[in-house]
Amino acid sequence: MAEWIVEHGIGEDRAILLHGGQIVAARLYCHGTLAAGHVAEATLSSRTAGSKRGTVRFPGGEEALISGLPASSREGAAIRCRIGRAAIAERGRYKLAQAVPDDAGLQDASSLESQLQISGHSAKVVRSFPEGDWEELWLEAWQGEVEFSGGTLVFDNTAAMTLIDIDGDDDARELAANAVTPIARAIGRFDLSGSIGIDFPTLPVKAERKAIDAAIAASLDHWPHERTAMNGFGFVQLVARCERPSLLQQIQYARPAAAARLLLRKAEHIAETGALLLTCHPAVSAHLNATWLAELTKRTGRGVRIETKPDIALEAGFAQAVPL
Repeated sequence: MAEWIVEHGIGEDRAILLHGGQIVAARLYCHGTLAAGHVAEATLSSRTAGSKRGTVRFPGGEEALISGLPASSREGAAIRCRIGRAAIAERGRYKLAQAVPDDAGLQDASSLESQLQISGHSAKVVRSFPEGDWEELWLEAWQGEVEFSGGTLVFDNTAAMTLIDIDGDDDARELAANAVTPIARAIGRFDLSGSIGIDFPTLPVKAERKAIDAAIAASLDHWPHERTAMNGFGFVQLVARCERPSLLQQIQYARPAAAARLLLRKAEHIAETGALLLTCHPAVSAHLNATWLAELTKRTGRGVRIETKPDIALEAGFAQAVPL
């Protein structure tokens, strides 16, 4: 069994799965949020009249929607429940986590390695990932674009699904064929799930569409999902069980906070001696809260200073060692 490696970052945990020295799958978890597999005591804060649905509040303050409530459940009562899907941010709205009543033993899923182990994976905590790997993946997720031979994959999160557009100047058949492997790779690297729509170039010949269908099936045979055949307009839909937000959703829908956590990661791994100077956009600085900065000081044993520059891009913040 391949082993995931996990970094315990400041404000987040990160995990990657390597094959041939390359990241083939990744996960991102923001500290303090409910994750799939977590089993804990909660309080039934509301119940919809005549329904088995309601809302529960966990000790940390996060709320979740609950279904399958027994008839005896009353508002204000304690109820043990299991998280089936974490909360997910979408454009213009925020979907609460989903839970169900569960009498099983308590199960902690407050770290990424515990979540991986609950899912049956082996995980090892390391001090740091191989240099450069995470930053490259993070930037791809930030931009929502992945380049491949002859074209570019463009990712767009919508309320209905994650859309993947294939852009390029090659012959339609060649462009579609060349995109299949990068799409399969991006699905793992971005931790995509739920409904995914892929807009391939239009292929009028049925045999060509079937060839792309076969290539998709082969490239995703390791990933549990359902799939439609390519239609006459080049559209393919994939559907997989969704338990957590993708890297795209976690990074793109909370950009300043995501950029702040990346900046802290950069600062934590500076080797040169001296105090730490973090230079970033004011919106990023606003998310560098006292708890995170205290943790950075604790981990590095250095003083920390922040300098803001309104003309710097959100994602372009940098950290450096400076004289004390």
